[in-house]
Amino acid sequence: MTNLWTLLALVAAGSALGGMVRFFVSGFVARAIGETFPWGTFVVNVTGAFSIGILACLADNNLLANWPQVWPLVVTGFLGSYTTVSSFSLQTLALARDGEWRRAARNVILSLAFCLGAVTLGVLAGRAAIAAGAA
Repeated sequence: MTNLWTLLALVAAGSALGGMVRFFVSGFVARAIGETFPWGTFVVNVTGAFSIGILACLADNNLLANWPQVWPLVVTGFLGSYTTVSSFSLQTLALARDGEWRRAARNVILSLAFCLGAVTLGVLAGRAAIAAGAA
């Protein structure tokens, strides 16, 4: 059993890295595509949803049992800091306050649909990887 201080250190390390990667990815996407719509946050949330889907599938199949540090480091720490539900919420509110109701609605609908789709694809990718490894 991993002690509490080790778990906290893993979460902290993952969070620090996740925040830095989020800053880089969302900024890169925003500069590449434009900032009239929060594409950077959208890309981060979809890729984070896909990643957590893969890890959840691996955990459900006991493939992370030998690495108990993965969940606090990668899921709680890295992905918790990498994904941006609070940024998504604030950006959606800002669009609505600015009278950009269609963009605000599009952000909610696209984010929900793509993130749920991405986590589903992540689980399916994890299952395919497990099946390929078992073959």
